[in-house]
Amino acid sequence: MKILLVLTSHGQLGNTGKPTGFWLEELAAPYYVFKDAGAELVLASPKGGQPPLDPKSDEPDAQTEATRRFRADRDAMQALASTKPLASVKADEFDAVFYPGGHGPLWDLAESQDSRALIESTLAAGKPVAAVCHAPGVLRHVRAPDGTPLVKGKRVTGFTNSEEAAVGLTQVVPFLVEDMLKANGGQYSKGADWQSHVVTDGLLVTGQNPASSAEGAKALLQALQESTANQGAPAN
Repeated sequence: MKILLVLTSHGQLGNTGKPTGFWLEELAAPYYVFKDAGAELVLASPKGGQPPLDPKSDEPDAQTEATRRFRADRDAMQALASTKPLASVKADEFDAVFYPGGHGPLWDLAESQDSRALIESTLAAGKPVAAVCHAPGVLRHVRAPDGTPLVKGKRVTGFTNSEEAAVGLTQVVPFLVEDMLKANGGQYSKGADWQSHVVTDGLLVTGQNPASSAEGAKALLQALQESTANQGAPAN
């Protein structure tokens, strides 16, 4: 079982002059869900190398057991420092793809042709894709085989408008994840702010916020197990 984790390379929060990037918990929690399940993990980002970490996710009150474990894990830190350039990654080399959030993906991965092609190819091959928090923003331009938005008619979730308002960035981000998913025809649902809420629709798994990271990873493993079983089933 080989899983690709795709991180942002974007480190500037709009024109605020403040830093952003990926959210540590949204990488660390899934990383160990997958690792402890025996998966081989590969990290990638648009530019390759060390992706920018949102410093807010590294503050003491944002730490979890998973983030502390990640920080103390030499192999994990080395993998993070040397992510593969996304353009060099081939979808057929992996069994599933997971996108951690943070605000960064709204600027680069949401507009990346490499990311779009990766998602479309992975799903076309019958393999699952998951994205949590702001990372469902990467689905913005992804299309289904018939050319319609991928999320049209699908059950999805992602960072809520109210959560964005709570962190004071409604006017800073290039788009609101909740609004985009709805505008593209997604059947959007949400739980309470900052509480875990994960939605699976076929091969697509989405999580609402940082608290959804571990459950989103577990849902991806479940979707992978089901897709593998379906691929191995005899045709009717």
